[in-house]
Amino acid sequence: MNSPSLMILVAGPYRSGTQDDPIRIEANVKHMTEIAWQVYQKGHLPVLGEWFALPLIQTAGSQTIGDDIFNQIFHPVAIQLLDRCDAVLRTGGPSQGADEMVRIGREKGKRIFVQVQDIPDVKSS
Repeated sequence: MNSPSLMILVAGPYRSGTQDDPIRIEANVKHMTEIAWQVYQKGHLPVLGEWFALPLIQTAGSQTIGDDIFNQIFHPVAIQLLDRCDAVLRTGGPSQGADEMVRIGREKGKRIFVQVQDIPDVKSS
């Protein structure tokens, strides 16, 4: 039996609990990236909204996390990305943004996973 490869949005805390400390934010992104690696090892294509949004935010001229430019791009990019994804993996601790991605993912009919172990391995015949 074949299990198709899925594009899975890894949704976890970015700013939550960091008081916008760049070192703590970097740790959150590192954690999500490590989870993405586990998803990839199962045969799927993981994506983080941050991978798309952060370069755009920088190029658009954002001066600080949470400024108008940041807010116009950060979550909207992830929401657009959900249109292309098959599933959402919610990871990490409390995060209104990650919870929003799960909620919107459900509304869009996406599969929702809460741990990597719940994601099926891609198998081929």
